[in-house]
Amino acid sequence: MKMYVAVVEGGSFAAAASKLDISRAMVSKQIQKLEEHLGTRLMNRTTRRLSVTETGRAFYERSAQIITDVEEAEQIAGQMTSTPQGVLRLTIPLSYGQHRLAAIIGAYTQAYPQVQLDISLSDRKIDLVDEGFDLAIRIGAMPQSDLIARKIGGVHSIVCAAPAYLARHGAPQTPAELTGHACLGYTLTGSGAEWRMEGPDGAVTVAISGPIRADNGDIIRLAAQSGAGIVFQPHFIVGDDIDAGRLVRLLPDWQSAELGVYAVYPSRKHLSAKVRTFVDFIVAALAV
Repeated sequence: MKMYVAVVEGGSFAAAASKLDISRAMVSKQIQKLEEHLGTRLMNRTTRRLSVTETGRAFYERSAQIITDVEEAEQIAGQMTSTPQGVLRLTIPLSYGQHRLAAIIGAYTQAYPQVQLDISLSDRKIDLVDEGFDLAIRIGAMPQSDLIARKIGGVHSIVCAAPAYLARHGAPQTPAELTGHACLGYTLTGSGAEWRMEGPDGAVTVAISGPIRADNGDIIRLAAQSGAGIVFQPHFIVGDDIDAGRLVRLLPDWQSAELGVYAVYPSRKHLSAKVRTFVDFIVAALAV
């Protein structure tokens, strides 16, 4: 179609061949194949002149528009690959998004005003491809999959409780003593019935029980603030409460093994500028 449009606009096979940097014979051969494919004559040729048939004129006008549309589509796609723009759909764990990324996300939108963020705050593991997301932030071990995972940080969980709870029940001095306390379980990292931690004596697993289990860390944190029990939560969730005295860190020599925080996206090939710049931006911000 491009070759045919070049012939019509140039007025000859020779002009089209020069424009496309191919031989005149190749142009003639391809136009003949196009006519055979369509089952109609597009142009009449003589040794002196070339004229377009009525069918050929209609085919030219439509072909020229199609080629223009394709070139515009390619230009748009190229711009979106090189210039961050458009809607970026991402999913982030609720508490991590609120406590750790909210301010960074705000700064990103100021740095890249042509990108609009569509954010789902959810602790549920969303299928990026099936549900149409560009990017996910995930915490924990990454299973083998076709997804690309780039580590952007790490988190540790620590043990803490409210002063009111400790005044009533005392503070455990060893991980084993947690079994005698009201412990608030987080269910998305397992059953919520045991805590794994590392310390001076190596790694231990402690069976816990208590009045509340939930699949969201902030619900457990707020319950702990009220004195409902002891929590084992990431520092990014409970750190401000510890600094403010609303919670007290217990067993300071013990914490969880590091859980990686990852930016996860479907493919490294032809990665859009909006995904690439967002990941680079949060990596730089979290490193500060």
